[in-house]
Amino acid sequence: MNLIILFNSFNSYYLAQTKQNSIIKLFCLQSVKEEMMNAKMVYSEEIANETCACYYEEFMQTASHQDAKTKCKLETKENLNHNRKI
Repeated sequence: MNLIILFNSFNSYYLAQTKQNSIIKLFCLQSVKEEMMNAKMVYSEEIANETCACYYEEFMQTASHQDAKTKCKLETKENLNHNRKI
């Protein structure tokens, strides 16, 4: 019986984390898309997904929206500049 209760509590925790990640990712993807379009860039789903994965990981570590956003925007910009030189 205790095992069932323990399993259900873990299951609920991971379900909540998955839902939170999905909501954060949806907002992030929309934000990246808008910023790329405002910068007159061609929208890339791959770039958006990489940026949002970075954002989510950084946000979970720092709990700071602004710090995560700043770091990941800079990383994305550096990656794009590096790829253009090749």
